[in-house]
Amino acid sequence: MEASPQTPWEALHLTGERTVPGIPEENYWFRRHEAAYLALLPYCAGATVLEAGCGEGYGAGLIAERAGHVLALDYDEATTVHVARRYPRLWTVRGNLAFLPLASSTVDVVANFQVLEHLWDQAAFLAECHRVLRPGGRLVVTTPNRLTFTPDSDTPLNPYHTRELAPSELDDLLREAAFSVELLHGLHHGPGLRALDERYGGSIIDAQLRVVLGELPGQAVWPPELLADVAAISAGDFEIHGEHLAESLDLVAVAVRP
Repeated sequence: MEASPQTPWEALHLTGERTVPGIPEENYWFRRHEAAYLALLPYCAGATVLEAGCGEGYGAGLIAERAGHVLALDYDEATTVHVARRYPRLWTVRGNLAFLPLASSTVDVVANFQVLEHLWDQAAFLAECHRVLRPGGRLVVTTPNRLTFTPDSDTPLNPYHTRELAPSELDDLLREAAFSVELLHGLHHGPGLRALDERYGGSIIDAQLRVVLGELPGQAVWPPELLADVAAISAGDFEIHGEHLAESLDLVAVAVRP
C-alpha cells in the first residue's frame, strides 16, 4: 500500500521512542524493523489484523497490502492523527494497549512489533491480545533480545523501554498468557551487514551509537562514509531464522490462541 504524499511538516517527529521511514540516519533501524514485517506478512494474508502500537504506521501500511482489514492502534494522539492522514486506507484509532477497544474474539491476527519492551504490564497486554483474538488466531510479535540489546544490565539502556526479554523469557511470557508458541526465531545481520560490522571495528550498531551519543540530540555529526553505508542498508540485509537464538538481535515470535 502506498502512503499518501508527505511534506516535511507532516512527518512524525523523531524522538527516539519510535522508528520512522525516510531519514537516512535512522535507516538501519527502519530496515531492521521492516525486515520483520516482511517476514511475518504471510500470517496476515486475507486476515482482519490489529496492529497494537502502530507507531508511524509504515508497518500497518505494509500489512494492509496482504490483509483483509487493518486496524492501526496507538496511544499517542499526535501519532494516530499522523497515521490517519498518511495512510488513509487504514482504520486508525487511539487506544490503550492495556484495554484494547475491541470486542472479544474479533480479529484473526494481533501484530505487535517492537512494542512489548515499552509496556509496564506485559502480561496484562498479552491477556488482552488473547481476548480479542478468535480461536486459532495468531499473535505476531517482535522485541529486542535482552541478551544482545542490553547485555550487561537488567535495566534497559533505552529510556523508553521498561523490560527487555531474553528468548526463554518471551517464550515463558507467551505460554503463561495461554498461547501456544508456534515459532520463536531471531533476527540477525546478513552477509552485507556482517561485512559492515568488520569495517567499523566489530559493530555497525556501535559505530552509529558513538555518533548519536557523542553529541547533543539533533547535533550529531555523521561521517559521510558511515552515513552512506547506513542509508544503503535494505531489509534484505537481515536474516531471520531459528539458529543461534541467544545471539540474535531481535526476537520474532508467532503464538496461537488455542
